[in-house]
Amino acid sequence: MFWVLFLVLACAAAGLSCGRLCLAAARAADAERALDTAVPGHELSLYETAFLSGGPARVVDVTLVSMARSSRLLLAHTGWATVVDPEGRDEMERAVIGAIGPAGQSPIAPLRTATAAGDAVRALADRLVAAGLAVPDTARAAVAGAARQVRAATVAVVGLGAAAVLLPGRTAGEQPPVALWFALPLVLTLSCLALVRIEIHPHTRWAAPAGQRLLAAVPAGAAGLHAVAVRGVRAVDDPALRAAFAGRAAVGG
Repeated sequence: MFWVLFLVLACAAAGLSCGRLCLAAARAADAERALDTAVPGHELSLYETAFLSGGPARVVDVTLVSMARSSRLLLAHTGWATVVDPEGRDEMERAVIGAIGPAGQSPIAPLRTATAAGDAVRALADRLVAAGLAVPDTARAAVAGAARQVRAATVAVVGLGAAAVLLPGRTAGEQPPVALWFALPLVLTLSCLALVRIEIHPHTRWAAPAGQRLLAAVPAGAAGLHAVAVRGVRAVDDPALRAAFAGRAAVGG
């Protein structure tokens, strides 16, 4: 009966992790409801649209594409960015130039990461949260962390179940009932992971309900930089720029 100890551990891991996920999701939903306020007369800027659509990384991508299209930044197909004009026109562009550094060149992957974590993007996020348009990072991080814990618990349940079935001294006829017992916590964790995609995922969006309503007003056929802000770099219509961002993925691993 030593396998019962493994079962207790598996049930504890599944129950605690799923409970944490449900609590985080409930708190995220409460946070979104608290932010569900009308924002009359507010028109989203390009950077605000990018943040609410795809977060800090999307803001950086829009900035890079904008600077490249105006020939103030060279994005090579190898995944490197080179400063052409060191005078940024706004706070985001100055943040990109500062992240590139005095050498004037940088791989796009670390440049994107550094700029997304910088003060300029953080200030934009704070303004959107204060205006009731963006979900606070704490609520989104809590859900993401709880989901990671459920995934880890799923792996633990499978491992403990396999160890219980393979314990020495057990007969073949005893193995199926043991496996069925471990199927219970496994079904629980897998169900919670499915709910992450169906029910909980909307609570991890960057935009709060008010922000989502403003995003819905953006024309579906938006072109140019607004298309990049809404759909990401896949909306870039310049093959050379697409190659540069493909190079970014290769450099970044």
